[in-house]
Amino acid sequence: MYTQAKSSNDSKPVTLRDLARMKAEKAKIACLTAYDASFAALVDEAGIDLVLVGDSLGNVIQGHATTVPVTVDDIVYHTKLVARGLKRAFLVADMPFLSYATPEAALANAGRLMQEGGAKMVKLEGNGSQADIVRYLADNGVPVCAHLGLRPQMVHKLGGFSVQGRKAKAAKQMVEDAKLLEKSGADLILLELVPRELAAEITAAVEVPVIGIGAGPKVDGQILVLYDMLDITPGRKPKFAKNFMEGAGSVAEGIAAYVKAVKNKSYPAAEHSFD
Repeated sequence: MYTQAKSSNDSKPVTLRDLARMKAEKAKIACLTAYDASFAALVDEAGIDLVLVGDSLGNVIQGHATTVPVTVDDIVYHTKLVARGLKRAFLVADMPFLSYATPEAALANAGRLMQEGGAKMVKLEGNGSQADIVRYLADNGVPVCAHLGLRPQMVHKLGGFSVQGRKAKAAKQMVEDAKLLEKSGADLILLELVPRELAAEITAAVEVPVIGIGAGPKVDGQILVLYDMLDITPGRKPKFAKNFMEGAGSVAEGIAAYVKAVKNKSYPAAEHSFD
């Protein structure tokens, strides 16, 4: 007989204040995606600090080539599932493609993710042009994670998946965008596919925690797609991903190995980063 998937982790729930303290104390923040209650309970038990219900579910759950087809209903549904499996980890939900095209739409959809889904924060992709939307959400009490660098929802506009910020002008603009988004009310910043030194510069330039995925070791925390680090995702894996199931006797051990590697700064190594 099945029982409800729920972490037995009895630690206090992680808050934004805790994440800010971890940055100040230079304690690495370990993050993963999750899409259902059972995996949520496993990552929570392993000591993950932050769980993202990413629109990456479009790739690894739904089988799409991009995240563009993912809907608000999809994210609400999966956020509900993940929330049921967590006790400690801070829960963030992605805002899907075109769900935040205007401040009013952003607020309505963020409200759904928090009220129906149980998210404690929403994440949106965008550069400094999203500052007004971030400000509108923050002014209405919505915690926001800004997403800079590679923005998968923009893959067709960008012409593919590639490292962002390698040219001096683009790098300078990304630093300025990060500062503007923080000033506008962003509580976290996620950097994806960004050269390691640029990521380090951005991390030093803002007071809010910076989480990296393919952004090198000099950020405040790391996140991976759960299915990538468990070597479940079919096909070619991103350069920044590492298979933590190697040498692990179970999924729980693999996740624990990831948490340990992030915390002791052995992951990401040079081979997982970009110049």
